[in-house]
Amino acid sequence: MIPIRYVEPVFRPPSEAESLILPVTDGCSWNQCTFCEMYTAPQKQFRARSEEEVLESIRLTGQRYGDQIRRVFLADGDALVLPTRRLLSILEAIRTHMPAVRRISSYCLPRNLRKKSQADIDELAAAGLTMAYVGAESGDDAVLAAVSKGETFETTCEALDKLGAAGITRSVMILNGLGGKALSAQHADNSARLANATQPEYLATLVVSFPQGEERLRAGFPGWEPLSQHELFVEMERFLSGLELKRTVFRSDHASNWLVLKGTLGSDKERLLQQVRQAISAPQAAHLRPGWARGL
Repeated sequence: MIPIRYVEPVFRPPSEAESLILPVTDGCSWNQCTFCEMYTAPQKQFRARSEEEVLESIRLTGQRYGDQIRRVFLADGDALVLPTRRLLSILEAIRTHMPAVRRISSYCLPRNLRKKSQADIDELAAAGLTMAYVGAESGDDAVLAAVSKGETFETTCEALDKLGAAGITRSVMILNGLGGKALSAQHADNSARLANATQPEYLATLVVSFPQGEERLRAGFPGWEPLSQHELFVEMERFLSGLELKRTVFRSDHASNWLVLKGTLGSDKERLLQQVRQAISAPQAAHLRPGWARGL
C-alpha cells in the first residue's frame, strides 16, 4: 500500500496516468465554476494538508518506491495555492526521497499566481516544478463571467506568461461548447486569441458536459443552450482557424470529444482543419467516436 491518504474522488490529467498522485491540498480553493463537478462532493471541501503529513508521505513512499517513481503530480485542484515556502519544502523532499523523479506537475488556477512574484515562480521551477495544467476554459471575458470562473483574458495571460518565463511547461485546456449557442463565436475567437498571445507548449480541448445536470450552470447563465454535435464542430473549426501557433502540441482526444484530433500547431493546422471540415460536411465518414464510448 502507498502510504498516502486519499480523499475520493481523486482527479488527474490524462497524461499523468503513470504518475504518483501526491495530495498536498484537498479540493479546490475557488470551487465556484458552475460548469465543474470535480470537487462538489461533500468530502472534498478545500483544505491545505499539513506540511508534516505531506512530508511524511513523501518520506515513506520514497522508502518503499523511491527508485521506481519517475513522475509526481501534486494534487488536488490547485496545489499552487500553497505558499511558495511550503511548495519549496515539498519539492525538496521529493528530490531527497525520490531521486528518480524527472517530472513534477500540478493543476494551476491563474488566480493563485497573482500572489506569487516572478522570482517565486522562477524558484519553484529551479526546485523541480516542471509542468502546470491551466484550465483556461475560455479566452472570452463574457463566457468566463457567466460561468463564475473568476478569471479574465488578462489574468489568464498573466499567469501563463509567468509560467513560461520561468521555463515551466504549460498545458492549457479550452472547453468546446462552454459559451453555448449565444456566445459560441466569441468563445472560439477569444480562446484562439489567448493561445496566440501565450504560445503554450500544450493545448487541449474538451467538450463541456454535465453528468449531474445543467442546473448549476444555468442559474448564472440564463438562456444557455448546448451546442449540437454539428455546432461543436463548427465552433472547433472557427477556433482552429484562428490559431497562429508556432510549435504547440494540440490534443482533442478526451473521452468527451466526438472527433479525435492530434497534431502540432502550426505544422498540422491544415490537416486538422480538413478533419474538422469533413466532420461538418460528412460526419458519417469522419470516424467519430460513438456516443456509448464517450465515457460520460
